[in-house]
Amino acid sequence: MFQLAGLLHERGFAVTVFHTHFNGPDPSHHPAYDFVPVPDGLPAGSPGTVAATVEHIFAINSSCEAPFRERLVALLEAPGGRGDVACLVADAHLLTLMDVARQQGVPTLALRTGSAACFRNFMATPMLCDKGYLPVREESQLDAPVRELPPYRVRDLMAITSSRHEHDLVCKLLARAVEAVRTSAGFILNTFDALEADDLATTRRDLAGVPVFDVGPLHKLSPASSSSLLPQDRACLGWLDAQPPASVLYISFGSLASMSGADLAEAAWGVADSCQPFLWALRPGLARGAALPDGFAAATEGRGLVVGWAPQEEVLAHAAVGGFWTHGGWNSALEGACGGVPMLCRPCFGDQMGNARHVEHVWRAGIALDGGGLERGAVEAAVRRLMRGEEGKEMRGRARELGSRAAEAIAEGGSSRRSVDRLVNHILSL
Repeated sequence: MFQLAGLLHERGFAVTVFHTHFNGPDPSHHPAYDFVPVPDGLPAGSPGTVAATVEHIFAINSSCEAPFRERLVALLEAPGGRGDVACLVADAHLLTLMDVARQQGVPTLALRTGSAACFRNFMATPMLCDKGYLPVREESQLDAPVRELPPYRVRDLMAITSSRHEHDLVCKLLARAVEAVRTSAGFILNTFDALEADDLATTRRDLAGVPVFDVGPLHKLSPASSSSLLPQDRACLGWLDAQPPASVLYISFGSLASMSGADLAEAAWGVADSCQPFLWALRPGLARGAALPDGFAAATEGRGLVVGWAPQEEVLAHAAVGGFWTHGGWNSALEGACGGVPMLCRPCFGDQMGNARHVEHVWRAGIALDGGGLERGAVEAAVRRLMRGEEGKEMRGRARELGSRAAEAIAEGGSSRRSVDRLVNHILSL
């Protein structure tokens, strides 16, 4: 969201940020913007389950409705306010707040921070339920191909949950996001045409009447300062400077995904046994209080570095990095593709399974480790496949091709630059 704000601010728009306290931004990082806190009235802390996360999103919509309306009306009624407000850009999961804006005469644009393929999954969910793919009744269904939505298997779908209650909640969440997009004045996606041409074409067809703007990769186009939620250890860049080209496996499981202590230990020993140099951004809280196993530091001394968090975009662009072990969140998958780095994906939830499927079977620029517990032998073998030998070389070549396509998209006259121009002109016409 901040990357998009930076892009629009560069094109002459003033930016006002409405935000809750959860993951609240630091206004000092963005001195050119105005900030309006909206109390959410919810307890602190991140939800721990799929059901709790979905219910948290519904609760934010409900609890923020009245205070958001109050603050938006105050902005509109300030001198010159109503004439100055061009539109509201909101996450597609904030349907209630988008409805409030439209009631006040403010046009809305929906932002989805996942892929075009993922949003196709959102739109297809009723059909998937009608055809019996969902909800899953037996484990044997999980590997069945979804013929209407290639390359997905059933296990890669968004509404895969452990109970009928969770299934119903997730289906409601996806339906609300689709409604938010369909009732908006435009749909913004952080992707680019050469990466998802077919999925973007299908999305445009299925959203007839709603213009679609593929303005990614935003982290390459936006002049905005870092939007990282965690302090970055930049000393790791100096460590990378001393490593041979394409020799280092970079490991990061994102800002939200978590794993068990047992999985953390198996991942660590798999990396150790691979004998591959590595840089590991080991976020505090990743393994719910567990630490790297005893003996790991001694076993990897001299060829590995563990930090709390890393400047990921710069790390992936570094010549020493030859592979990326990721949870497969869209930001990470997109940053890996733009960096021309092959990926080892271990998805956890949400869109990550579908992203991993695309990395392996559509982009053919990586390996997916399917769900279940990690096993050190499988980790060691996957790291060796990714980083060494002819297969790894071929994946690296295809990843570099993705990086070249991204560079073309953001170059002057490229598809994403043209899409940004269309977005700016569209906002000015609302």
